[in-house]
Amino acid sequence: MASSAIPNLSARIEEDSRPLLPMAPEDEALLRPITATRPSFYYLAMALLGITSFGLIAWSIQLRYGLGTTGMNVPVYWGVYITNFVFFIGISHAGTLISAILRLCHAEWRRSITRAAEVITVLVLFFGVGSIIMDLGRPDRMLNVLRTPNFRSPLLWDVCSISVYLAASTLYLYLPLIPDIALLRDHAGRFHRFYRALALGWSGTERQKKILNRAIAVMAVVVIPIAVSVHTVVSWVFAMTVQPMWHSAIFGPYFVVGAIFSGIAAIIIAMALIRRIYFLDAYLKPVHFNNLGLLLLVMALLWFYFTFAEYLTTFYGNDPTHLVVFYSKLTGRYAPAFWTMLVTCFVIPVSILARARTRTVTGTVIASISIQIGMWLERFTIVVPTLSEPRLPWPKGAYLPTLIEIVITLAFCATFIFLYMLFTRFFPIVSIWEVQEGREHGISEVTERVNSYMPATHS
Repeated sequence: MASSAIPNLSARIEEDSRPLLPMAPEDEALLRPITATRPSFYYLAMALLGITSFGLIAWSIQLRYGLGTTGMNVPVYWGVYITNFVFFIGISHAGTLISAILRLCHAEWRRSITRAAEVITVLVLFFGVGSIIMDLGRPDRMLNVLRTPNFRSPLLWDVCSISVYLAASTLYLYLPLIPDIALLRDHAGRFHRFYRALALGWSGTERQKKILNRAIAVMAVVVIPIAVSVHTVVSWVFAMTVQPMWHSAIFGPYFVVGAIFSGIAAIIIAMALIRRIYFLDAYLKPVHFNNLGLLLLVMALLWFYFTFAEYLTTFYGNDPTHLVVFYSKLTGRYAPAFWTMLVTCFVIPVSILARARTRTVTGTVIASISIQIGMWLERFTIVVPTLSEPRLPWPKGAYLPTLIEIVITLAFCATFIFLYMLFTRFFPIVSIWEVQEGREHGISEVTERVNSYMPATHS
């Protein structure tokens, strides 16, 4: 027994004598949320968990008394839950997608924002799936889609695409975390065994860096088509039916654009909160908000183009069943939601983001909050009005969400914020090793890249 303990002891001595990974003094602020948690963190966490507990109570009531406790009915069998599903899955796109595109383009300003974006993707996917579970009267039957699969059903395509996307996004988040986890193993003190297990023996050798950079590059390429396919498949849940204003070939790209649009807005809001709460002004600078604001402006224009094209073709098609839904949005029962959507998704953000003077940290945050409101309303005006005016000879329906649906939705939002906070409690929300690498090699790499395509000067 003593002899078996000798190798373990020698391995521990060897590990303790291993040189610590270098940590730049100026980057110690990135470890402060982990090493020195303030009391306000726990107060906010308790408040968020309180809201989550109300959501669990509301769901238990729904499970006991059925979907009759919601505002859903015949023929409006989808409501806030499916709206939330499309909304959350949409937000998940921008994190991984924007991060992957910026990495492949070697945009140096990406280094401080990629992780904050990638965490959003992984966490928010669970709430997209959770919204589907909330919509089921019998959640115990949700595995039937896998037990008795119907390969012609877009619902099965949804399950497959989201599962692959979650796995790919989680791996894409974890790979760039490894060097920072090794830094935590050597410098954070607490939870040493936890970080040591996750660090996978990272010591920062050139061979390890080469393998890691190659793996990240491969995942960046792989995750882009997966992300695009996910929201395309989500759109097909609607477009593959013959319901008025759903059966449209434009839904695929329209949903992808809307997903990136709302996702970038979510990144900006998260960055602003992180910057304010953890005092990371030196890492999340106005230039980051300005650049993301420009991307947001482009997506706002693209979103308006697709929205205009969808409604213009519906109007000129002059199909009576489509026009009933069309006018219910423009002038009827759902007109307030539709015009609020147009103002919050286009008028407000474009008026702010089109001018450099207002494209500040505050300006981009205001535009982003406006966009989140508008994009939720957009998903609502896609889902509910069509079901209220069905093709089949049902009487017209009406839908109004109940307190149960509202509480569960708020609980989802509170739980997401709590989990995001929890991540920042255990891992750096700004990639330390990428920031350090940018300081050491960024300028020379950019100079070399520019010189590779600029014409040479002749003396």
